[in-house]
Amino acid sequence: MKRAGYGDLRESHGYLVQHLLRGPHSVGQLAKLLGVSQQAVSKTVAELSRAGYLEAAVGDDARVRLVQLSRRGQAAVSATRRLRERLEASLRKRLGTHRSQQLHHSLLELLEELGGVTAVRERRVPNPDFRPR
Repeated sequence: MKRAGYGDLRESHGYLVQHLLRGPHSVGQLAKLLGVSQQAVSKTVAELSRAGYLEAAVGDDARVRLVQLSRRGQAAVSATRRLRERLEASLRKRLGTHRSQQLHHSLLELLEELGGVTAVRERRVPNPDFRPR
């Protein structure tokens, strides 16, 4: 991500950004979704806003501050998706299509066995290290 101009993003930011892919959220909503304090989310939102990844959003209630991805934030998401696609293509090249598909299906089965499919689909996988700097 550094070469793409997003070297200031950290893995922990991705947990917050994932929820903003669905649209604007309040700090309180994000805190609840992430399972952390509003203070922790506020600190991360401020950091990402200063860096240009987030911006204020207009909501129904002017008393509630909503945040959403900015153009730069959306561009960073697109860049990470392209990176993931390149990694997947590299894996297919290395393993071959059949083995790559087998690995994918095996990992999905493991996720189902561990009961994590719903959490992944709903973007509720907690970050064990969510600590804003």
